[in-house]
Amino acid sequence: MKKPKRKLTAAEKRAKKKRRLEYETIFINGKQKRIKRNLIDGIPADEYVSQITDEVWLMQNGEYERLYELEQARNKEYKEIKNRKPNQAASCNPAPQDT
Repeated sequence: MKKPKRKLTAAEKRAKKKRRLEYETIFINGKQKRIKRNLIDGIPADEYVSQITDEVWLMQNGEYERLYELEQARNKEYKEIKNRKPNQAASCNPAPQDT
């Protein structure tokens, strides 16, 4: 008969969580590999680059996909602002105050 699986201790759970944060699992040629994540200041490199970059840096470094995504996001925001109806309550006279 098969031996039942034991639960992980608190220390083993912490070590497992730390490994998952440090490494990511990818598939190469049909085989599963663990590679170390690229972290800058504790956040993934892609997210860090997207937070600190501007259009000039993206163009100089050939990050055209991110530049396109940034442009699409700005266009979407612009359309939302353009199509937003003015707040009618703000344009009306204020309600009379009780005196």
